[in-house]
Amino acid sequence: MKVNIFKNSDKNLLKILLVYLLSNLYFSVFAGTQKIFIKSCYDGDTCTSISGEKIRLACIDTPEIRGKRAEPEKAQYVRDYLNNLISGKEIKIRRITYDRYGRTVAELYKDEKNLQKHLVDLGLAKVYKKYAYQCKWSKNYLIN
Repeated sequence: MKVNIFKNSDKNLLKILLVYLLSNLYFSVFAGTQKIFIKSCYDGDTCTSISGEKIRLACIDTPEIRGKRAEPEKAQYVRDYLNNLISGKEIKIRRITYDRYGRTVAELYKDEKNLQKHLVDLGLAKVYKKYAYQCKWSKNYLIN
């Protein structure tokens, strides 16, 4: 006779807890930087690695190519700048979390230079205030 000591709601809670613990374990193990190759960047804050990993650049927002708030010329300029900088090249990545679309949220580095901070310094991106806490450098750009 099989005895079930957990209710369905308990099982769901256990599944959620397990996913949470495993994701925290994954990001604590891989908290440092790793080397990857970038295939291309869709826009100024979204890239794809050659392994197919979709990467959302943490802590920044760049002009949109499509949509209600689209600024296609600016968006394409930022995209092309970023592609020229990192497409087909080895860079370092510091993974932070995943977003609601399943993309890896991460900081990217080339030659020890934080690419998000670089884009903000050039005026090609803005600090995304809602998520600025994810990057140590971005707090210096927030206006109180």
